[in-house]
Amino acid sequence: MNDLGDVSGRVLLADDEDAIRRALAKALGAVGYQVVEASNGSAAAEFVRSQPFDVVVSDIDLPGADGIELLRLVRSANRDLPVLLMTPAPDLLTAVAAVSHGALDCLMKPVDEERLRRAVDQAVRTYALARAKRHALERMSAQRRGRLDRPDLSASFERALGGLSVAYQPIVRADGSGVYAYEALLRSREPVLPNPGAVLDAAELLGRIVDVGRAIRSLVTEPLLRLSPDALLFVNLHPRDLEDELLASTSSPLFPFADRVVFEITERSALETVDNVRGSVESLRAQGYRIAIDDLGAGYSGLTSFTELRPDLVKLDMSLVRGIDSDNSRQRLVGTVSGACKEMGLPVVAEGIETVPERDCLVDLGCDLLQGFLFARPNPEFVVPAWPLRAGS
Repeated sequence: MNDLGDVSGRVLLADDEDAIRRALAKALGAVGYQVVEASNGSAAAEFVRSQPFDVVVSDIDLPGADGIELLRLVRSANRDLPVLLMTPAPDLLTAVAAVSHGALDCLMKPVDEERLRRAVDQAVRTYALARAKRHALERMSAQRRGRLDRPDLSASFERALGGLSVAYQPIVRADGSGVYAYEALLRSREPVLPNPGAVLDAAELLGRIVDVGRAIRSLVTEPLLRLSPDALLFVNLHPRDLEDELLASTSSPLFPFADRVVFEITERSALETVDNVRGSVESLRAQGYRIAIDDLGAGYSGLTSFTELRPDLVKLDMSLVRGIDSDNSRQRLVGTVSGACKEMGLPVVAEGIETVPERDCLVDLGCDLLQGFLFARPNPEFVVPAWPLRAGS
């Protein structure tokens, strides 16, 4: 694919039913795609390792390696490459696995050829945008590294660390009955490191992640005294924070409020690089803290999150939420994941909600808790959220 307006590219199509695979390959080839066919998971995996593609389309039920295993391989090899899974009907575990490993869409079999073409077109455009964004970020990062040697970065980080602040965004109950919690969000006033991502990137480079975590937990302690006693506080943890001996210590500033704190943990940095994750989490839980998996559906986290963290809540990434009211595939996925979480006794938080139709769709799909600009923007104070009425009410 040469640009975003010219939709073409290389498609890996994996399905063990020859007639179906050939028909779909012909349909995609007719609109300009170069299609590489695989009749089993092992062959598809080898193609992924050895050739570049713009999108992978795979049946979930494949011999050799199933679609979820293939998805896991793709995600480990290329974070951005979109994967479309085909299935007769997703069961609960399949849907959770697909979302966890970042499937872009699930297509119901038998797959309509026009529906497939539209999904592939969207996937290829999404991949082009993702690559353009990543290249731009890499150029910016390289330029920043060129401007800042390590002493300069260290000095900027120290200034950022000394000037960190926190904004709070409400998490509301899906029945409209009010605030369930507030999430504490990092803010930076340092011009060289002006946003949370830049601060955390610098902290990782300098080996100072633990210092950022300690600063945030200290900053939110005093505001907790002003928070309504029936509301919780969500605090983000970097996986490396789990290695901080002070996190689960009784001398932690949050320890007196442990039963009111939910630690959000994301796998944007791999949990498998952290020693004794389960032991650290159990120590926190024993003190009264709750654990939430953050960013489910962002394409980074996996089912290892459920086994290692044994969460008390699950947060759906905003990539699943935005525009969900007009996207049947995401509705099916979110509805199935919500049902799976209910069976496990896990409340589901949908974040990034900006419109009333998105909210109403997520409520209908069974999400328990909601967060986003529709209700309130992050604020230094604990603001009272809005609850906009349905259109026409």
